[in-house]
Amino acid sequence: MAHMLSLKVAILLSFCSLYANATEITENGYPILWEKSPGQLTELPSVDDVIVINPWNYLQRMSLYKLTLQATDMYMTSMGENATENPLWGLPLQLAWKLKSGRLVDPSGVTTCGKETGDPMCISPKSWWACVNYYLSVIPFLAAVETGIVGQGLKIQIQAPSEASEDYCVSFSDCTSKHPEMMSKWKTFFLALKNLSSADIPQFEKKDQILGFMWEAQQASMHTGSKCKERLKHYSTLEVTFSRSWTKSVDYVAATRLHSNMERSKLFTSPLPSRILREGDKPPNAPGLSSEENHTLSVFTWMDSMNTLLGGTLVQMWQSAMCSERTREKGQALLQDLVLDPKFVFSGLLTILIEMGSSC
Repeated sequence: MAHMLSLKVAILLSFCSLYANATEITENGYPILWEKSPGQLTELPSVDDVIVINPWNYLQRMSLYKLTLQATDMYMTSMGENATENPLWGLPLQLAWKLKSGRLVDPSGVTTCGKETGDPMCISPKSWWACVNYYLSVIPFLAAVETGIVGQGLKIQIQAPSEASEDYCVSFSDCTSKHPEMMSKWKTFFLALKNLSSADIPQFEKKDQILGFMWEAQQASMHTGSKCKERLKHYSTLEVTFSRSWTKSVDYVAATRLHSNMERSKLFTSPLPSRILREGDKPPNAPGLSSEENHTLSVFTWMDSMNTLLGGTLVQMWQSAMCSERTREKGQALLQDLVLDPKFVFSGLLTILIEMGSSC
């Protein structure tokens, strides 16, 4: 009992201290509270020899990533020797950003779920961001278990939320029944990961294929996240616009087959808005956001507007241009310039894409 109390106090103190720096999404080099998240299935609660995971608790949802990353490291040697080269690192860093920016909090304000004054580790089923992240955390984990990468021989159960439980699947069979394409993509990724790791092909080919399968799975999860749309009613117009462009961003990133290791993922995640956007926020001068965050928000807003203006063809142009390893490398550099270089001229993007596409 005393141990549990001290753990809760430690977590609360860590959580409070993190708010001293609104843009920091890591501590000790890892996603927020990574070290306090269970790293073994046996550390999670169990009932009658069945491990019961509550993904509506931040530490336990983060644990899904921790377990999956640890289990897949052995298959990721083509990415590099360092454990931080695993391309799945982008997912827990995104979850850390959502916690830090208040996007896992109950947006309706009816409960104190996720609030510092309530239960800061609570993830609200009413949160649009938490809902979409469910498909990027629980779903990959279930597929990893199904393919024997995680928890082989153990009985594992996902706990349904106390409300809106009908919106979430909680087992591999349940999720396959409701979202067959998404589950197939994740299962294919993990099976390919196992097979490619021992395949007699060059390392760069392994890497490219693994990244291709991974991003296809992430795209499927993001697109399935459209099921969360009803939850957007609790947010401002600008937050809704940002959420739409954030969702679309995976299509741009996936087309480049970005190696989303720890360093690169942190680079792209850190400048995301550190709070939920309010009515009246106007990038690049939204109050309370850093210049980097305002710039990133401007990029997302511009790309969303341009894609809408072009009838959705900006995404298609981008995807068509990423037709080879060479153009994908250019695409990755272009993404970095877009997000990180305030001097980048947005209007020049179309010309660049047309030139890149002509070489395909």
